Amino acid sequence: MATARSKTSSFSRNLTSTGAVSHIPGIKHGPNGTTFLSSGIPDLDKILGGGFPLGSLVMIMEDAEAPHHLLLLRTFMSQGLVHEQPLLYASPSRDPRAFLGTLPSPLLSKEEKTLKNEQEQEKGLRIAWQYKKYFGENQPNLENSRDTRREYCSEFDLRKPMERHLFSAKFVECVSTLDSSSLAAFRDSCSRFLEKVPRNDVGVRCAGRIAIQSLCAPQCGYFNNEWDMVSFIRSLKNMVRSSNAVAVVTFPPSLISLPLSKRLQHLADTLLSVRAIPDEDKEMSKLLTGYQDMVGLLHVHKVAQINTQVPVILEASTFSIKLQRRRSLVLERLNQAPVDGSSGTSYNTSTSCSGSSKASPLDF
Repeated sequence: MATARSKTSSFSRNLTSTGAVSHIPGIKHGPNGTTFLSSGIPDLDKILGGGFPLGSLVMIMEDAEAPHHLLLLRTFMSQGLVHEQPLLYASPSRDPRAFLGTLPSPLLSKEEKTLKNEQEQEKGLRIAWQYKKYFGENQPNLENSRDTRREYCSEFDLRKPMERHLFSAKFVECVSTLDSSSLAAFRDSCSRFLEKVPRNDVGVRCAGRIAIQSLCAPQCGYFNNEWDMVSFIRSLKNMVRSSNAVAVVTFPPSLISLPLSKRLQHLADTLLSVRAIPDEDKEMSKLLTGYQDMVGLLHVHKVAQINTQVPVILEASTFSIKLQRRRSLVLERLNQAPVDGSSGTSYNTSTSCSGSSKASPLDF
């Protein structure tokens, strides 16, 4: 008698990899088989629908007046170090590893703070030896509890640097692009790094991160070779697409030609830009609420669409960058300030920036 076989469809969903992803720290499964890595900013993950998809290229347009792009780059790198994910960092500096010392440290949760205080009190106790049996192995370990309760996206304290042992590990690589006459050697370095996190049918076991600061910096030898930079970004996008990694690249659009800037923007899966806020912009201060707490603006130009043909519709494209309690990074949707009643007009609570009758820099 033949054994009855269960009918399977060619369109049946493979759930084995989904379960494996959920147990890996720093990786989250999304719709349409998409797997996300956290940007390191909880608000940005919500805006993008979960974070940066694995196999995607993220481009950040810098502002020449303020280094706000470094806030996004630092949190992206710190989130990877917290989850012990392989990291490749490149910058046009003599010693790129020195930048790792500026990465922020994750904020402790209430439970971790309680455990830390208990451990400090335990060290200061002077008790009789017969009471020591009540302590020791039964006491919770802060390091173990932190490892078992790692969140997908952490909050970071921008005033406190990360512990040295986290960024001095073997899975962190640093490359200087300052003296490079071409990007061929750097392309090979990225290729060797991505071989550590290949994509296969078994499931996501480990994810990597590539962080490139100021790719089109004028001090680099390849600055005048625009085709070399475009070719590098194309190769990087292809290599990242076939791996379990995310690449974040920042570049200054004001220092390069407009055609090159447009090409780089077109190649990006996710495109962001940052802009500084002038200190004495009276018109903007009257237009927006919470203007005094803003340190910059973040604009979302494009969101990655992988494994789907449905476009991502954002409620807003421009967000204010704020520092909560002067240490953690927060993104908020822009809100229009109420109009003064003495002008004869009513108060307007709309969140649209185009509600003002006067033209403004945020009228889009």
